[in-house]
Amino acid sequence: MDLASYIEQTNLSPTLTISAVDELVNDAREFGFLGICVPPFWVKRAKREIGSAPVKLVTVAGFPFGYSMTETKLDEIKRAIDNGADEIDVVWNISSFKTGLPWTKIEIAKCSKLAHDHQKLLKVIIETAYLSDEEITEAGKLCADAGADFVKTSTGFAPAGANAEHVRLMRSAVPATVGIKASGGIKTYQQAVELIEAGADRLGTSSGKTLIISKPNLT
Repeated sequence: MDLASYIEQTNLSPTLTISAVDELVNDAREFGFLGICVPPFWVKRAKREIGSAPVKLVTVAGFPFGYSMTETKLDEIKRAIDNGADEIDVVWNISSFKTGLPWTKIEIAKCSKLAHDHQKLLKVIIETAYLSDEEITEAGKLCADAGADFVKTSTGFAPAGANAEHVRLMRSAVPATVGIKASGGIKTYQQAVELIEAGADRLGTSSGKTLIISKPNLT
């Protein structure tokens, strides 16, 4: 398995420094990662350092709690695109979803349209740690119907991150045209493989190097 082609090497630490941003870019080049994910503040720097390398640049909006105003998320998405982001991982409004408001879907549709108008991809973080199995299924369907390109498990800031059962639920809830990104607490090669086998198309992790280096030698 070409594990590197699934990995978005991520660092969204509040204490992230410029050297750590540059390290993400260098690691992506060295290990062949699909992409890197950085905070909005560092998108311009990361884009400049990536240059012509085949590395997708991902950032976040509405991060990490998702309850900012829709207009704020849209402004974050537009600024990220203007600064060079290829993909946006937006945290949906779980507060709205838990309340049962139709605005949850409307907001995702607005975010999707903005991203697609600029030929960019939108991933929606549903934060599975706070959802029941039924809610995870409902969330996946809602995001797909609203135009999301990917549904993503976690921010990494909730009590729990990705697990294979949640990924299977998400995969069963969305059409094949919608991807699944597993993220949050992915620390071992075996865990990464289990998530991919469950249906994950992308892995968001800060442990990409460890996953590649620790891959068993089966030859």
